[in-house]
Amino acid sequence: MSDVISLLKQSGALLEGHFLFSSGRHGDRYFQCARLLEHPDRAAAALSSVAEALKADMTAGKLRIDAVVGPAMGGIIVAYELGRQLGLPAFFTERDDAGTMTVRRGFEVKPGQNLLIAEDVVTTAKSSGECAKALEQMGGRIAALVCIVDRRAPAVEVPWPFYPACRVDAVSWEAGDCELCKNGLPLVKPGSRKI
Repeated sequence: MSDVISLLKQSGALLEGHFLFSSGRHGDRYFQCARLLEHPDRAAAALSSVAEALKADMTAGKLRIDAVVGPAMGGIIVAYELGRQLGLPAFFTERDDAGTMTVRRGFEVKPGQNLLIAEDVVTTAKSSGECAKALEQMGGRIAALVCIVDRRAPAVEVPWPFYPACRVDAVSWEAGDCELCKNGLPLVKPGSRKI
């Protein structure tokens, strides 16, 4: 876990300031995992312990995974790298013109297929839930969730087996309760989702 934090820092992926997250919450730290993922060797290293844990649980019969799926944008490279390390197909979901997470580009979900959702950062698990809904509507079954950085508040639960590469406590607020807004710090939106 500390190795993953080191990789994030080394890559310039750990930012500090006043940020608007894709969930709509505000926070004092932002994990721009794209900066880590732009280095294939660092991406492989950051996800290797998760891949080993998944392999162990698959071998023990605790988990079955047929494919890895990453919600666009942040989960695409994470899904690819985990698919590579696990020897499984990897694809992604993306938002349509209405903003609904969907499966496109000819990707298929077979009924009963066991799918691993792969994310870069989980704060509220909103994107994961939207991805899961799209996959389940096509007959898929969510086997587990993986992420590089777990920055959830204690009250945020994940309904599937969860494999984070690292856990980081980072403060976040609802927009109306944001301490950084009250202090007049400029707000930055570094993510890709339109809010």
